[in-house]
Amino acid sequence: MDREINGKIQLKVPEIKYTKLFINGRFLDSVSGKTFETNDPRTGDVIAAVAEGDKEDVDNAVKAAREAFDHGKWPRTSGHERGRILMKLADLIEQHAEELSMLDAINAGKLLHMTQAFDIPTAASMLRYFAGWADKVHGQTLKCSGEFQAYTLLEPVGVVGLIIPWNFPTVLFVAKIAPALAAGCSVVVKPAEQTPLSALYCAQLAKQAGVPDGVLNVVTGFGPTAGAAVASHMDVDALTSFKRSHSLALIKPRAFYKCSSILFD
Repeated sequence: MDREINGKIQLKVPEIKYTKLFINGRFLDSVSGKTFETNDPRTGDVIAAVAEGDKEDVDNAVKAAREAFDHGKWPRTSGHERGRILMKLADLIEQHAEELSMLDAINAGKLLHMTQAFDIPTAASMLRYFAGWADKVHGQTLKCSGEFQAYTLLEPVGVVGLIIPWNFPTVLFVAKIAPALAAGCSVVVKPAEQTPLSALYCAQLAKQAGVPDGVLNVVTGFGPTAGAAVASHMDVDALTSFKRSHSLALIKPRAFYKCSSILFD
């Protein structure tokens, strides 16, 4: 609900439930114990103190994602079942639309009616779209000359690093995780330091939906530290970010050769 103060309508800050790193299905303090303030950009007011992840925390998140991919059930689960879980996550996002709309409004300085009418419904719709693709990832049988048989097999790439900008927090969080999870990958997400709250909230919803521990990890922090650690990690198989990300300038050269793909928005 909105409230009026000195004749002006202001948003009531919702209860901030999740402010710690989400690693291997648990909310954890950063290894260093450091936190940073996240603010309402319209007023400058502090909303909450959020765990400040660094290289050690990224290492822990990537380790959890690697274990979940190499030895866990998610990439070995049928596409139908992965799609069902993502559909459940879309349902949960709709059920918690009020809280998510408020978080994006106060954390990104957006109009509440826009987050209610566009951002959260778009995130849920996007999840359902990619959930529908989860059981439709097929290879091809190729015609060959001679007595040969040739075919292609599409497989999940592995651990994917996802670096998210600030302007559409929930929408872009979903846009990054949904195709990766639908394909059977595990992910390490570094949300923008300006807007970390909805990513942590969605991580908890993903756990409720049935996404196994270690498959989805969220490390909050700053681009030159946490973001750079994700971007340059040698156990990350693919990376997606946006062109103006400061993290990308800090990628170690060998990481370009290790990653099977680096995608820019």
